Amino acid sequence: MTTVLNRNVTLTAPQPQPAAPTPPLRAEITALRQEAARMRALAHRRAAFWTKADIAFGFPAALLAAVSAATGLATADARVPAALLALASAGFAAGAGFLRCDRRVLGNKRARTAWAALEGRAAVALARPSLGPDDLAELQELRLAALGAYDAQDLATSTGD
Repeated sequence: MTTVLNRNVTLTAPQPQPAAPTPPLRAEITALRQEAARMRALAHRRAAFWTKADIAFGFPAALLAAVSAATGLATADARVPAALLALASAGFAAGAGFLRCDRRVLGNKRARTAWAALEGRAAVALARPSLGPDDLAELQELRLAALGAYDAQDLATSTGD
């Protein structure tokens, strides 16, 4: 729209500026999405590993404890083998307690969920025609939450350590 005040001065209404190009933001969000996909898969593999480790320590501990009890109660001559079985059972139980496999499984499952959320939000952001700094800030907050999910304690199993 042009308005002429007099013959020498012409005023023109400001034209809307095209949106600023967002290739740097798009590249950063793409990188965040790729990192989230990679970390989600890693957390999934770690959760599976620690589940197997928990079973590998817990099952023999329970089995050896039961066998040592049965052996010790069977006869007086079987007390030495029963004691050795009980010692092995205690070793497996101590290993399971030291490694805290159950907490590692929970931490990796929480992290897997958080990384998947970041990956999904990044995919949604990339589907939009224009991106802003707020989109990147939101994704960075989700990334920090995903990184913190490994160490977050489950309130139901927290022992205060």
